[in-house]
Amino acid sequence: MNRRECCMIKLIALDLDGTLLDSEKHISEENKKAISLAKAKGVKIVLCSGRPLKGIQRYLEELDLMDEGDYSITYNGGLVQKNNTSEIVSEKTLSYDQIKDLYKLANDLNIPMNMLDLEYVYEPDYPAGRDSLYPSLMSASLPFIKKSIDDFTEDHRFNKVVYCISPDILDDAIAKIPADYTENYSMMKSRPLLYEVMNPQVNKGTGIDALCQILGITKEEVMACGDEENDFAMFEYAGTAVVMENARDEVKAYADFITKTNDEDGIAHAIYELVL
Repeated sequence: MNRRECCMIKLIALDLDGTLLDSEKHISEENKKAISLAKAKGVKIVLCSGRPLKGIQRYLEELDLMDEGDYSITYNGGLVQKNNTSEIVSEKTLSYDQIKDLYKLANDLNIPMNMLDLEYVYEPDYPAGRDSLYPSLMSASLPFIKKSIDDFTEDHRFNKVVYCISPDILDDAIAKIPADYTENYSMMKSRPLLYEVMNPQVNKGTGIDALCQILGITKEEVMACGDEENDFAMFEYAGTAVVMENARDEVKAYADFITKTNDEDGIAHAIYELVL
């Protein structure tokens, strides 16, 4: 275990899938108990996800994170909101011109694209025979609307773009993305079948930093817990990086502390060891 010396933890940033949630997408009773004890101690508990706020609402309610002063980081760091009012305290978006650019890339790679704002997931025309898998993945979060790229106004802003298709097709497409795209956008794989694209200044690390500046918390006082590529930036930012045992080896390389798997109350184990 390569663990940095750290000061008192004042904020815990929690990824959801593969981290806080078990394989059945549930939060274990032991994880709930540990989170409740940490919150009672005054530690900020912040869900940090690629999903929109509506997509994590039930977990916030389940964890009793709907009080004044409770926050979430959504869209992989592009949005920081108050849980009880949905008030936006920090936001970085994609412009309409960037959406057109990313749609051209999708067509060049022959893969489907969806884009999201605060209210909807949009479905522009997909390549023949290559429908997006995103509707089945995120059906409970935001309503889906079929809408052409050309039907938006120039001032419309989007929170993120996703390319979602079977892993073999997606991996082949990712390998063909020109370097100027990876330089001009924040691009990351969050699941085997999902590739996400945001404003170039967006990642979970910048999202946590925006919230910490509001709360007066230093990065040394942050513990970040995750299991995937889109968690790298928050691992690098946080004073303590906690990686799940179920993560791949290249993710574990970022760890200061490797906890148990998401099916073995890994978050509770980390909180008991490092916070309580």
